[in-house]
Amino acid sequence: MPGKKYIMGLFKEEDQVVSTLTALKESAYQFQRVHSPIPSHKIMAALDLKKSRVGWFTLAGGILGLISGFALAVYCSIEWRLIVSGKPIISLIPFFIVGFEFTILFAVFGNIIGLLTQTRLPSSKTMAHYDPRCSGEHFGVLATCEPMQQDGLKDFFQQNGGEVKVFD
Repeated sequence: MPGKKYIMGLFKEEDQVVSTLTALKESAYQFQRVHSPIPSHKIMAALDLKKSRVGWFTLAGGILGLISGFALAVYCSIEWRLIVSGKPIISLIPFFIVGFEFTILFAVFGNIIGLLTQTRLPSSKTMAHYDPRCSGEHFGVLATCEPMQQDGLKDFFQQNGGEVKVFD
């Protein structure tokens, strides 16, 4: 039994893509992805994507870094007691420098981990349904349907002004 059919509509105009995406939301077909040769705020608005969680990974990394930096500085001060002029061994003001540096370092690590996990990178299966013309002057809207709906999805893209490419 054959699975879902992947069909891409190729458009030259950004406004055609936006109207197609809006119509695709109300159709029986399942939207998969958009390939664009340029960054487009109109397309992003039409997709109505949820907010990214990468910032939370960055925040968690920064908090973990601040705690780790202070913990390392406190541990080193307690382990190797360097008493200078009767000053306290654990003095928080100098530890802010170490805490700050660890905050930046761990926030960068958290950001990279968040980026890789939330974008599901690396992924080779996204290139299986890609048309090289989307790197030039075409916008590509990829959708899936059941095999019996294939002609309907082709007509849908053609009625919205697009060229059709069917993937096997």
